[in-house]
Amino acid sequence: MSNTNIAQRVLATDAGWGTLALRIPVGIIFAAHGAQKLFGWFGGYGLEGTGQWMASIGLAPGYLMALLAGAAEFFGGLALIAGLLVRPASAALAFAMVIAIFSAHIDKGLFVANNGYEFALALLAVTVALVFAGAGRASLDRTISRRLA
Repeated sequence: MSNTNIAQRVLATDAGWGTLALRIPVGIIFAAHGAQKLFGWFGGYGLEGTGQWMASIGLAPGYLMALLAGAAEFFGGLALIAGLLVRPASAALAFAMVIAIFSAHIDKGLFVANNGYEFALALLAVTVALVFAGAGRASLDRTISRRLA
């Protein structure tokens, strides 16, 4: 299989406009959460504070875990907004949400009011849907994959 075929398969999408309604708000949410972890923006604690917290819940080394989670969320969120490499970005984000659910939220029950996993579960559902659907009509992925065809 050639590199062009691989790229075309990753980027191709038959999805319509509905994925745009998923990508933009969820991309904003992920980019903002990643910025909290990486840069301390929007009331976040930055890499040091997030890393200390991650280590305290058993995700060690905490600084590295904060860097990985923050980068996945920030750059993955930007990828969703742009509609570029949506499938791999969504897969990374889905993985991050599974880790978040089972390391930080599962023992607190479903509801977000109790710091439960409902919000992370909703984000997981969207990212898994985007892995299967692709970026949709209004995306760089679709434009690039059509040029590769």
